[in-house]
Amino acid sequence: MERFENGIRIEEMGEGQTILFVHADFVDGGMWKPVMDRLSPRYRVVSFDKRGYGRSEPATGPICRRRELETVLRSLGVESVHLVGCSNGGQSALDLALERPELVRSLTLVNSTPSGFEMRGPPPPELLEMIAAMTRGDVDATSELQIRIWFDGPSRGVADMDEARLAARAEASRMNRIFVERGTFLATGGAEAESLDPPAIGRMGEIRQPTLIVSGELDYSENKRASIIMAEGLPGARVLKMPGCAHVPPMEEPESSAGALADFIDSL
Repeated sequence: MERFENGIRIEEMGEGQTILFVHADFVDGGMWKPVMDRLSPRYRVVSFDKRGYGRSEPATGPICRRRELETVLRSLGVESVHLVGCSNGGQSALDLALERPELVRSLTLVNSTPSGFEMRGPPPPELLEMIAAMTRGDVDATSELQIRIWFDGPSRGVADMDEARLAARAEASRMNRIFVERGTFLATGGAEAESLDPPAIGRMGEIRQPTLIVSGELDYSENKRASIIMAEGLPGARVLKMPGCAHVPPMEEPESSAGALADFIDSL
């Protein structure tokens, strides 16, 4: 079922405990569709397109993504949800759990970084090239470079991928192109309108929700370092490493991702 809430496209299916999925910032809510299909016979599963992504309204300025997430969550008519976020989607989920803990039953953070996390060392080599392409309005180059950075990862090319991963890559590219064509990154300034203060990096001991940390072993080293910091800082956090996956394991291995999430939630 598809509906819109304050210009945000929401998709949901199934019945049972509610799981709310938050997408990474280079794709849209469709990244969760294969996982949702597998979980919908047992749970109520919900995803959404952030403003500026997919079929939601365009972004016209900076957006507070955790406020946007809270708007979607409160529209579901339940007291709390199992919250699952990938990349910056996980950062928003963690921030919301700190700010509104009563809304969150559990957290699953996939290749996420806590707010306030500072990257070390040089950025991915394609990043400056991608920003230059975006600045000159080259949609094709911008989209392809973003897919190389965030889907492929630093040590893998298309020649290393099987048929299923190539299909997932093509779907990620389709979603990413919408985001690039809409100019969402430039419209929002690439930053939160209202950052959590103080940020999550120094507050992880406050989290009381059961937490699962998912880390793709082919992702960038700084993202993996962030996962280690969260695993050590979030009380009782469980860790799942995904070999053969980069930044978006739910797209690369939806079957095992759905199974791991179901096992985690069923154990609570």
